[in-house]
Amino acid sequence: MFKAIYLSRDGEQFSAVVRELDDAALAAATPNDDVTVAVEYSTVNYKDGLALTNKSPVVRTWPMVAGIDAAGTVVDSSHAAWKPGDKVVLNGWGVGETHWGGLAQRARFKGDWLVRLPDGLSTRQAMAIGTAGYTAMLAIMALEQHGLKPDAGDVLVTGASGGVGSVAIALLAARGYRVAASTGKAAEAAYLASLGAAEVIDRATLSAAGKPLQKERWAAVIDSVGSHTLANACAQLRYGGVAAACGLAQGMDFPSSVAPFILRGCTLVGIDSVMCPLPRRQQAWQRLAADLDRTKLDAITRVVPLSGAFDVAREILSGQVRGRVVVDVSA
Repeated sequence: MFKAIYLSRDGEQFSAVVRELDDAALAAATPNDDVTVAVEYSTVNYKDGLALTNKSPVVRTWPMVAGIDAAGTVVDSSHAAWKPGDKVVLNGWGVGETHWGGLAQRARFKGDWLVRLPDGLSTRQAMAIGTAGYTAMLAIMALEQHGLKPDAGDVLVTGASGGVGSVAIALLAARGYRVAASTGKAAEAAYLASLGAAEVIDRATLSAAGKPLQKERWAAVIDSVGSHTLANACAQLRYGGVAAACGLAQGMDFPSSVAPFILRGCTLVGIDSVMCPLPRRQQAWQRLAADLDRTKLDAITRVVPLSGAFDVAREILSGQVRGRVVVDVSA
């Protein structure tokens, strides 16, 4: 038997509980998977918050074990790449949406979805990074692919005190970029500075409707907010600047114009963490292991037991979570 956060729905009745399940139930729910993992840690991302509170139709198959992330040890495998004892990380691939997920003590996945835990990272640290930090690295890799270098100018990070924002600031600052952090939490200025932000700006300056073309400020943007915030950030890009869009905390809409793209030669890049090809995932995780300051990672992380994920889900949707939350599934 193992414990898991089990989501179910009967008509309009939604239930989210910690429930004991057995291997037979797991096998029945994942008949085509070839690797069984003893999960050690998971985490709570924005998407998990939506699923655990039923605030958005994230879950597409019922019943569901929640959790889009997992890190742990292979205990059984018929996949050629994996053997018992291997340490692995899982992000995305519809896990926690259409496939039983990682907020559980045991999980079964397709071997082709797994990434080997990089040397120097523990499973706890991997989940302190989680999809949020992995997404931040994918965004930075995209900006660099478009030619961004530290001497190009300031980089704006929106949703700065959240998981993506916190990791992005730490990574960018470590690589010599001057980072401006956008947040609605003035009290978090010292926290953001400790991660490496050189400037903190009020998110209110970006969150309302603005002109399609504004004063040039940013060489690049990492945006996890969407809507007017992303539109204004793009309108403030310098000539040839690039914005990476990876979230929708403010909204899924993009009330912008073509002006920044055809008058300043700017680029908008979409960051998909869910179906990202395996080689790029592996590259991102290797970069995270090499580039991310563990001291800063510890500073942005707190740990909760499996049952604590419900409170965190509500907090993350109301914007009360700073940094990252690791779920110790054995606690």
